[in-house]
Amino acid sequence: MGLAEVLARVLGDGAEIRAYDGSRTGPPDAPVCIEVRTPRALSYLAQAGGDLGMARAFVAGDLEVTRGDLYAAMTAIAGDDIDLSWPERWRLLRDLGGPRLLRPVPLPEQEVRRLPGRRHSKRRDQAAIAHHYDVSNRFYRWVLGSSMAYTCAVYPSADATLEDAQYAKHDLVARKLGLRPGMRLLDVGCGWGGMVVHAAQHYGVRVLGVTLSRQQAEWGQKAIAEAGLSDLATIRHLDYRDVTGSGFDAISSIGLTEHIGKANLRAYFRFLYDKLTPGGRLLNHCITRPTNLEPAVRRRFFINKYVFPDGELFGPGYLVSLMHDTGFEVQHEENLREHYARTTAAWSANLDRHWDESVEEVGLGRARVWRLYLAGSQFGFTRNHIQLHQILGLKLGPSAESGMPLRPDWT
Repeated sequence: MGLAEVLARVLGDGAEIRAYDGSRTGPPDAPVCIEVRTPRALSYLAQAGGDLGMARAFVAGDLEVTRGDLYAAMTAIAGDDIDLSWPERWRLLRDLGGPRLLRPVPLPEQEVRRLPGRRHSKRRDQAAIAHHYDVSNRFYRWVLGSSMAYTCAVYPSADATLEDAQYAKHDLVARKLGLRPGMRLLDVGCGWGGMVVHAAQHYGVRVLGVTLSRQQAEWGQKAIAEAGLSDLATIRHLDYRDVTGSGFDAISSIGLTEHIGKANLRAYFRFLYDKLTPGGRLLNHCITRPTNLEPAVRRRFFINKYVFPDGELFGPGYLVSLMHDTGFEVQHEENLREHYARTTAAWSANLDRHWDESVEEVGLGRARVWRLYLAGSQFGFTRNHIQLHQILGLKLGPSAESGMPLRPDWT
């Protein structure tokens, strides 16, 4: 039996599979063709469970999709459900070449081996954020587009552009927070400053944004100055836990909760609660798991090893309960899962359009990490393996009057 036939037992029959030994299987006119180009690819597959083995082989260039794209390949094969039991793995190992596949092989240099310090300490969080975000502002501009918004967009219509959808997302957050001229907004995990600029420019709000990425802070401060908003807005390279002062009228947390860690979540929500004035609102926007039954972190999976080291995801019910338990009255919640599938598809298209210059800017290995990460994210949101929830919480004052509209006025 050739290698392609053996691998088809894992990958299924939805794609044509070709292997370096000359074997091939599957429909020759299938919309997807996967090539296993080297013996090292088999070692990666044999030595790691979940999606990590295939990810290593792809990042290293030992496994390639030569017909169709990565998203099509994921839908054609078993997707991210490839997680063989040990008996199945041993049978596969035997048929592919035996114990020699267990000999150590070099891992792609883009894989995170070890981060300094205690998990979710300030030092370690800084290193984790730098790994993913302090890459190249030019590269991020090509992928994210002119908005430089690296969070789920909100599509007002099926034919809306990515830029229109990112504007709509920032405006939705502003309206949920009830922003008005003269209010003070704290934007934690502010990225390149999209929400900071939007709130100051369109709502006359005084805004402080904080980010652990130095490159993001530098970009954001320049954008503020160019927009003539320096009297209203500022961005600091700062851990949110080091923000001093209080009395903010509103807080936006857009894409930060994923980096907090389960052990720190209660303290995180309490910290934000204490920063608000009575009647103030928090909008928490983050990726979630579909249920509370899955683990918060999967340390031996591609996403944790290559993209977001130390990232942790939770079910929306868990987040709502914690917000309640730390004093917030939850006023509104919605799931934007399908919007994030559209967003990641748009980022993938941007990367493809700028592929050659992206490879020159960040290197082939990192560009391949991003190609896999974006296709996998689109697949995950489309198949409901991950979700995106916005939760609006309120800090009640002594009178318990919410100050909220009788019905949502942001739709």
